[in-house]
Amino acid sequence: MLAQKLARGATSLRSASAPWLRQSIRSLSLKDHSWVPDCSLDTHIVHGGVCPDEKTGAILTPVYLSTTFVQESVDQYLAKGFSYSRTNNPTVKMLEEKVAKIENGYDSICVSTGMAATASCINAFMNSGDHCVITNCSYGGTNRICREQFVPLGMSFSFVDFADPKNVEEAIRPNTKLIFSESPTNPTLTLADLDAISEIAQRHGILHVCDSTFATPYICRPLDHGCDLTIQSLTKYYDGLNIGTGGALVAKTPELYERIKLIQNMHGNIMSPLTAYMMLQTMKTMGLRIRQQSSSAMKIATFLESHPKVSKVVYPGLASHPQKELADRQHRDGLHGGMLWFDVKGDPIKLMDGIKRPWTLCENLGAAESIITAFLGLTHSKI
Repeated sequence: MLAQKLARGATSLRSASAPWLRQSIRSLSLKDHSWVPDCSLDTHIVHGGVCPDEKTGAILTPVYLSTTFVQESVDQYLAKGFSYSRTNNPTVKMLEEKVAKIENGYDSICVSTGMAATASCINAFMNSGDHCVITNCSYGGTNRICREQFVPLGMSFSFVDFADPKNVEEAIRPNTKLIFSESPTNPTLTLADLDAISEIAQRHGILHVCDSTFATPYICRPLDHGCDLTIQSLTKYYDGLNIGTGGALVAKTPELYERIKLIQNMHGNIMSPLTAYMMLQTMKTMGLRIRQQSSSAMKIATFLESHPKVSKVVYPGLASHPQKELADRQHRDGLHGGMLWFDVKGDPIKLMDGIKRPWTLCENLGAAESIITAFLGLTHSKI
């Protein structure tokens, strides 16, 4: 139903079937080697289909810092899978396939930032006159780009509370083309019942995308809950070391992948091969980091909840979280991530300005460092 609906849209998926794309889809990995069947998620996070370099035996995917790739003849154009790095690069493609494997998707595009992935999604599946139902609490940049860029282009957005799936269904219009979830939300840590919202989306023939940056695939994989697309800011838990920036848009089906790949190629919205190489290495410890971060966050949240100078603490692992049952059902292995928020009695700016190491006042999340942020003054100051 969704593929038929897309095919009827203003931009046909057939336009994505260029030769470079047909060659690229699921065919760019290095030589397929035998793998132990039914590997765990932890194993895929480390290995994820990466094979030793055929020519040298290097265990790591090389960095291909080449703009263009030589073709043996016109008739053999793209026989090796690559022509120009804006379209496909061997290092970046390996990261894209590994991200897709971990997210349980068909394939993905890796771009320069998480916001680039968000913009790619809306650009791919919405046109002037289309409507999107989106969470009323999202990352500040997501909210801003919808209001400041896409609304003036003729698109419309209904910002609703996704904590109750009924709100989502009631906001659907005849021209609704996209339902945009974020779970947990940045920064309020509100959860969306992805199974329930996906059922609504499928019943109405609407695409459902979820930004799962706060959860990561180690805690929740939206595609396992009926979503059609997943957004990740790779800058956060995938990188995990405050080294690089990146984003990913993961597609559940070949048709959806063709569309987002075409948009990426047209926009030139790509990732540097060197950044892709570094993320292929840093993401190997994602599981270890998230388990420790979740454990530390729970201890800190419990401590703050009983502190006399704290009036409120929100963390999905706490019994006091209003959606604790959903958190336990939707999040894997009792893990709830490394993010929490709290209100202090008194001036929060005084706390921020006087914070002592190892805590650091800055933006970002998901890395090994301990970061504290006043989101009303920093990340969400414009909304």
